[in-house]
Amino acid sequence: MTECFTKLKELIENVVLADIEDQIDDIFEQITKDKNSKDKYTDELNDLYEMRTEFNEILEDIAKKELSKDECKELYEEIFDMISEDE
Repeated sequence: MTECFTKLKELIENVVLADIEDQIDDIFEQITKDKNSKDKYTDELNDLYEMRTEFNEILEDIAKKELSKDECKELYEEIFDMISEDE
C-alpha cells in the first residue's frame, strides 16, 4: 500500500470516523436529556450515519485497491482541509 493510501486510511479511521462517532454520541446524550428533541436531531443523525457509511465505503475501496492514486490524493487533501477548517 502506498503512503497516500496508508495516510488516507489512518486519517479516516483515527480522526474522521472517531469525530463522527463522538457527534452521534453527543446527539444521543441530548436526546436522552430531552425526550422531545428526538425529531429535532433526526436529520442531523441521518446525515452523520450517511457520512459514516461513505467513509467506510472509501475504506473498502482502499482495501480492495479500487481507488486510484489521484483519487487518494484528492480525497486526502479534501478531508484534511475539512478537518483544518473545523479546528
